[in-house]
Amino acid sequence: MRLTTAQALVKFLNQQYIEFEGKEQKLFKGVFTIFGHGNVLGMGQALEENSGELEVYQGRNEQGMAHAAIAFAKQNHRKQLMVCTSSVGPGSANMVTAAATATANNIPVLLLPGDTFASRQPDPVLQQIEQTHDPSLTTNDAFRPVSKYWDRVSRPEQLMTAMINAMRVLTDQADTGAVTVALPQDVQGEGYDFPESFFKKRIHHIERRQPTENELARAVELIKRKKNLLIIGGGGVRYSEAGETLKQFAEKFRIPFTETQAGKSAVESSCPYNLGGIGVTGNLAANRLAKSADLIIGIGTRFTDFTTASKQLFQNEDVEFLIINVSQFQTDKFDAVKVVADAKASLERLDDELGKTDYSSGYSDEIEQARNEWNDELQRLYETDCETTDYKPEIKGHLDEELEEYKEALKSSLTQTAVLGEINQSLSEDSIIVGSSGSLPGDLQRMWVNRKPNTYHLEYGYSCMGYEISGALGVKMAAPDQEVYAMVGDGSYLMLHSELITSLQENKKINVVLFDNAGFGCINNLQMGNGMGSFGTEFRKRDEEKKALCGPIQEIDFAKSAEGYGVKTYSIHTMEDLKFALEDSKKQAVSTLLDIKVLPKTMTDGYGAWWHVGVAETSTKESTKTAYQDKEGNLKLARKY
Repeated sequence: MRLTTAQALVKFLNQQYIEFEGKEQKLFKGVFTIFGHGNVLGMGQALEENSGELEVYQGRNEQGMAHAAIAFAKQNHRKQLMVCTSSVGPGSANMVTAAATATANNIPVLLLPGDTFASRQPDPVLQQIEQTHDPSLTTNDAFRPVSKYWDRVSRPEQLMTAMINAMRVLTDQADTGAVTVALPQDVQGEGYDFPESFFKKRIHHIERRQPTENELARAVELIKRKKNLLIIGGGGVRYSEAGETLKQFAEKFRIPFTETQAGKSAVESSCPYNLGGIGVTGNLAANRLAKSADLIIGIGTRFTDFTTASKQLFQNEDVEFLIINVSQFQTDKFDAVKVVADAKASLERLDDELGKTDYSSGYSDEIEQARNEWNDELQRLYETDCETTDYKPEIKGHLDEELEEYKEALKSSLTQTAVLGEINQSLSEDSIIVGSSGSLPGDLQRMWVNRKPNTYHLEYGYSCMGYEISGALGVKMAAPDQEVYAMVGDGSYLMLHSELITSLQENKKINVVLFDNAGFGCINNLQMGNGMGSFGTEFRKRDEEKKALCGPIQEIDFAKSAEGYGVKTYSIHTMEDLKFALEDSKKQAVSTLLDIKVLPKTMTDGYGAWWHVGVAETSTKESTKTAYQDKEGNLKLARKY
């Protein structure tokens, strides 16, 4: 079958299917494109001539469209994917960050960046980087360290093995991520006699890996020896669709469970054994029980520093670990007893085996008490009001004297925690929230109450600023019948919000909930909490006399800007403004933006979890010296590996 490389690739993609528990569907929903000279006459021509059943979308920024593709796959539990094609040079370089986001989170995405000429005839071609020591290097080599699979198709016949390998990695539940196949622009248009067998229907079967009898026996024996157990449910619980199984397991054996950012909303928050978020961005209930637990059962989690409080959270001297994960790499952590298997299959088998005994955890009323104490604290956070005479910001002692200046500049007295509480209570039960960076992920993991499963979508493996709005578009494409809300700070919004235009173009309504506190508030907390002053993190104009960014606070009308795109916008300075906007936005058919002015330092603080950061060992400031000593003291309490 005589086809160009690009035509063969499009035909091949149309023939990929995925099957999971009897349900078969197309593996690829569509292709995000930004055309340039490096792909328009190859991939562009192939898609124009015969895209098959692939839908073709027009991105606005390569990083943004790739993040939308990642969010689509994540919301679909990695069971349906998107493709992204870009031009050579800057276009492909823009996707490198998104590739890292996908790989860090183990989310499959297929990236097809255009490349320089394989023939080298026109070198240096427009947007080519010339390396005098290695002419084979191009911009696309930057994808190598952030891809789970990387290849360059320098001849048409190489496409066949490249794509078969690509499909292997994209459907590998244990070790997936970004797959990058670089396509030199001359090779895209080069013809070749491809065998018809290459285009046969291929069904990729997702099987639940079962635990072995020995793994089960070791796990059951360990559990029977322990009384104060704590489960950490990660993203693997959601991708395995094991939420209900986890809930039943916890209730049957009276074992409390906590949630990572990726695992949150596998089970609704109202479950009596759900303690909520754990770790650095965790809450009081989860962190308190974690410190005294004698067995940590990690299910589908990578045990990142935020989850483990840099390996310092688990303080019981007799604590042991049981890790259930489809990835052996993840089960090798913490000297754990390991079960290398699917989360749902493992829980079902553990339920059977443990059910043959009379096992029950040793908790009495500790779980209920911890939940009640946190609910009281949550209610307090909902009701914070900076106009009360005795008000103190949640992050005290940093910018206390500047709050009045911020009130005047922002024309608002709203606190971030009170705003989040109002939003949480206003949204419908099946609304999906999307987030990624800044102070909001901490507030959301602690405060957000999920009333239905799979309604919390946080990218926190890479915590990539700019994911939020692109991600909301991808989520909306995956769940078109549900309202989707991008929870984003002003700093992240300024970095990347171009796919808001794509949402209008595709008639995919998303709601941007923009928290404007005039700065990079999360990092301001970090620097000031570790001995520094406020330096380069507030959005202030330059003071020419002092030659520093310490002038007036920058005032930005985000609503006015977004209105020019065709978005329905709301300027919010009071709680009454917020309530009206939340209700009115539900009636809109187009994307909306809520420009909410909130005071800095009114986000949640930590709840008993330490974070290991690189504090300066030497300084002329006593506050920095103290911060370094505090860091060293905490480090002594942390596990070494």
